[in-house]
Amino acid sequence: MPGIDESLLEAMRLPGARGASLVDWISGLALGAVGEAPGGDWEATAAETAELGRHVAESGSLAADGAEAGGAEPGQEPPVEDLIATTGDAYHLLRFVSTPFDSTVFLHLWLDRNDGNLALARIRLAEMADRLVLG
Repeated sequence: MPGIDESLLEAMRLPGARGASLVDWISGLALGAVGEAPGGDWEATAAETAELGRHVAESGSLAADGAEAGGAEPGQEPPVEDLIATTGDAYHLLRFVSTPFDSTVFLHLWLDRNDGNLALARIRLAEMADRLVLG
């Protein structure tokens, strides 16, 4: 089972990948990062995407039927699977990771819009999130 570094390097092998990180959406910290950072600064990117991820994860209106707002309880799936933000030249894919403790992390993949395949990236990032070993 791959750890953080192995998972991020695997994400960088996806066509069009420009950068990848694992972010704790409570603290806003990048737990690991590889490749380029959007805007050139992984710390700022992690803080900004964490705020977006936290807002989505804690939103009761976006949670699956029967799920409560406020994020996942320990051992439960996060209420949102992933989030996609598009820009003129890129995709930002945030894949929430289910963990045995608090499920407050997500994988962030920065994907070039011309060279990347969003459908493939979603599938592979979901697989990586399922195999990721934290701790």
